[in-house]
Amino acid sequence: MDKQWFVLHTLTGQEKKAHDSIVARIPVDRMEEFVGKCVIPTEKVTEKKNGKKRTMTKRIFPGYVLCELALYDEGKGLDENGRKAVYERTWQFVRETPGVIGFVGGDRPTPLKPQEVDAILLDKPSAGPAEGRPKVNFSVDETVKIVDGAFMGLTGQISMVDPDKGKLKVEVQVFGRKVPVDAEYWQVEKVSLEETLEPQK
Repeated sequence: MDKQWFVLHTLTGQEKKAHDSIVARIPVDRMEEFVGKCVIPTEKVTEKKNGKKRTMTKRIFPGYVLCELALYDEGKGLDENGRKAVYERTWQFVRETPGVIGFVGGDRPTPLKPQEVDAILLDKPSAGPAEGRPKVNFSVDETVKIVDGAFMGLTGQISMVDPDKGKLKVEVQVFGRKVPVDAEYWQVEKVSLEETLEPQK
């Protein structure tokens, strides 16, 4: 039986409860033919707090769960209302899941396209899952202060940002000359407007 990926809308904070319930009930309700994988899309993000780097798992789409389902009964075609006929077993199974509000897209949701599924499930930072995707986003021309490494304490402007690798290039003043310095996201901190306006000593 062909399965397609659908997005389920859950109560905020109950994504894991809904996911775990679906996974646990598949064998109990003998739904293996109708229900495939169920995932909560997450990514690893890195943040720096009190000088220490910390990596955590963050939900990409809070309030949503992705589930692989055989929802539409292609053999029946359309129902009496001219809508796609659904497998009642699948429909009831999802609707009876604790924490699930319903399908994103209403009573006849549109399945995700394969490329959309790949973009969500295969989107991994190029630095690798162990490094994680930096939590803070930086932009070119933003002023930052280097807080780690050989140039610690210097303030400069960002000239290049590589969000996938979590790296950037900062132009700092060294002996009266502008020098480009390579740094990772966690090695710099954003500078407040007040600090930017302070006269350089």
